[in-house]
Amino acid sequence: MREVYRFLEELRQNNNREWFNANKEWYLAVKAEHEAFINRLIPALAKVDPEVDGLTAKDCIFRIYRDVRFSPNKEPYKTHIGAYMVKGGKKSPRSGYYVHVEPGNSLLAGGIWCPEPSLLKALRKDVYDNIDEFTGIIRDKEFQKYYVLDGEKLKTVPAPFPKDFPEGELLKYKSYTIENKVPDSFFEGEDAIERIVKRLLVMQPFHRFLNYTVEETWR
Repeated sequence: MREVYRFLEELRQNNNREWFNANKEWYLAVKAEHEAFINRLIPALAKVDPEVDGLTAKDCIFRIYRDVRFSPNKEPYKTHIGAYMVKGGKKSPRSGYYVHVEPGNSLLAGGIWCPEPSLLKALRKDVYDNIDEFTGIIRDKEFQKYYVLDGEKLKTVPAPFPKDFPEGELLKYKSYTIENKVPDSFFEGEDAIERIVKRLLVMQPFHRFLNYTVEETWR
């Protein structure tokens, strides 16, 4: 993965179409290397989570090209490569495993980011109705060793939930996602796949909780 990181670092310094087009062959080689890595990771993960069985890297990896139409940042390319391994592929509304490769900001993450309003409402309700189960998952010692809930929150507990609910902070989230920042070296070495799978599996109970709601909402 060192060449992947080297390319992304260079891209960060030269985020323009002229440089990218001049280095297109390098990009294609790096893209192939990363796809091969994800194609090794998926079956290893599928051995312990059959939901991702049958996926390919192309089902999971996001494009490097940025959509700049509505963004003040007009840089044309992302300076990271992300892969979202989840049943149904990267556009699925389900909670899945996200692997983010970026020089100095690599991470493992999971959950449901920016759900549609109806799903977000259902997620909050299930957190409220099953608060002991949810807090048991996110406050488990092994889970807390690596993962933390992150993302934007509302300023107040949303209706129709009581404002004095003891775990009201957990109802303010606009997304239910978790992340674990890792050194770039985490994705390197002969045992990298085994190491990544072991860390990703810690988030399995979190996925199960959220995906129960997804399944109930999208029937």
